[in-house]
Amino acid sequence: MYPEYLVAPMRKELTDVGFEELRTPEEVDAAIKQEGTVFVVVNSVCGCAAANARPAAVASLKNEKRPDKVVTVFAGMEKDAVDQARNYMLPYPPSSPAMALFKDGKLVHMIERHQIEGRPAQMIADNLVAAFDAYC
Repeated sequence: MYPEYLVAPMRKELTDVGFEELRTPEEVDAAIKQEGTVFVVVNSVCGCAAANARPAAVASLKNEKRPDKVVTVFAGMEKDAVDQARNYMLPYPPSSPAMALFKDGKLVHMIERHQIEGRPAQMIADNLVAAFDAYC
């Protein structure tokens, strides 16, 4: 685990725009299993999360069509919650950062770390917006 003072600003970057933090497996289950669309961001301390993933997630929410619920889990912090979220993302391997869109509890769109690293935030946001337009 990382010191909370280190990750607090990284958490805040998402919670300030409406993301709900999920810190337990039960919170993950309740969020993902609900009816409608849920956008999950697996947050991380890595550079590609700071430069690409979080800015892309924030930018994507400016779209007219957006998920019913936006949530986040933090890799390297709440291990059980992250593991539970990753169980819903199977068959994709664990990756952080990562982003997933669920509709009625089913995974419908996934962005893995290798699709985040080295790509501009706007390109990732455009990918998310296309998914939101298709499923939300």
